[in-house]
Amino acid sequence: MTSSRQTSFVRRALLTTAAAATLAASGMAGAQTKTIYIGMNGGTMEKAYTQYVFPAFEKLHGAKVVVVPGTSSDILAKAQANKDRPQMHVMFLDDGIMVRAMGMGLCQKQRPNPHLNEIYPAARFKDDLASGVSLGMTGIAYNTKMFTEKGWAPPTSWMDFADPKYKGKVVFQSMPSSSFGLHGFLMFNRIQGGNDKNVEPGFNNWAKTIGPNVLEYIPSSAKISEMVQTGEAAMFPLTPTAVAALKSKGIPVEYAQPKEGSVVLMVGQCVIANNSEPELAQKLAEFLLSPLAQANVLQFGAQIPTNPKAPAVGEGAAQVAQISQWMKNAVTLDWDSVNANRPAWNARWNKNIER
Repeated sequence: MTSSRQTSFVRRALLTTAAAATLAASGMAGAQTKTIYIGMNGGTMEKAYTQYVFPAFEKLHGAKVVVVPGTSSDILAKAQANKDRPQMHVMFLDDGIMVRAMGMGLCQKQRPNPHLNEIYPAARFKDDLASGVSLGMTGIAYNTKMFTEKGWAPPTSWMDFADPKYKGKVVFQSMPSSSFGLHGFLMFNRIQGGNDKNVEPGFNNWAKTIGPNVLEYIPSSAKISEMVQTGEAAMFPLTPTAVAALKSKGIPVEYAQPKEGSVVLMVGQCVIANNSEPELAQKLAEFLLSPLAQANVLQFGAQIPTNPKAPAVGEGAAQVAQISQWMKNAVTLDWDSVNANRPAWNARWNKNIER
């Protein structure tokens, strides 16, 4: 079966399954449509879900799914501000921020369901207050056009960010607002002799190593596409998924796995506590863990499944195999320590590094 035919098959399978269930549901056609709001990253992720996943859920349950786009920090802030009367029903957050949300009491326990039992054990958060919907890691991305023109070999280490030849060509995400920036800093800190509780080595050595090479600290990765095309950015922390999304748009970038390891970055989902549609929100959370839903976001959004039963076809199969290799030396952060200390780290970063 060709890749295009496989792609069509996966998409048709999801839609056909949903359509059959819809026809089987009694009285669904006449039911009033309910709207459910989900907070998640915009861009490629939002497009993949809104075009290839949510329509099937909407048909299945006679509902409408509306995306509230934003970074994990944005979504968390919205959920926290409306804790007593939630405006959203489900939210996607990067794993570290999800742990914070759980600690704030913003997440409702996900009810037992078959798909929750199918996902990787590491994708089940404590007490099933959240579940992973996609798996990835933060490593190094680089501008292949610039590297080819300069005759530079691909990066192999987090310490390559400190190589003087990249002076004025390194772009780093801001640690207070970006998981990528936080991951990059904490890996640098480990190399300098620190750990997730002690960041003194990282802060003490940044200004004489990576700092002088940084052209700009950016709040999110949205500017990277432009900065690669204008020849400003040579190297930056990023995930294989984000790199794949840029490459699909013709941006000359590639991912490199650092020899010291990448940092596991899982996108989790949680049903927001006290939301106005708890039953429908639980059904959506369950649906998003299903093999066919995850197969579609792999195929159309390069999101790596947390459900190993998700069928991978064409390029998706190669992506899953490659991620499995990179996961062998991937690092998992001590999120309890990181979250406890992050406000102080953020203030120090803003004062001493990004001033």
